[in-house]
Amino acid sequence: MAVTLQFLGRLEDMAGAPELHLALEQPQALEVLVRHLDAALANAVMVPEVRVAINGALVAHPWETLVGPGDEVAFLPPVSGG
Repeated sequence: MAVTLQFLGRLEDMAGAPELHLALEQPQALEVLVRHLDAALANAVMVPEVRVAINGALVAHPWETLVGPGDEVAFLPPVSGG
């Protein structure tokens, strides 16, 4: 199975797609999983301004949170506009 990573806003542009699927056989900390991404994208999603939702729920301390096969992780960058 896999975990689905969803990228919104400018993060989608960096990822080159709205979502990526990473093979995952057992749960692991989100920080470990993100380190499998391109370094620039990994650094961009890990800045404090990016909110993280796991299976539709915002997570206050996402990097230690275990994600498993079938989970969906969404990275929500801050929005700007007027």
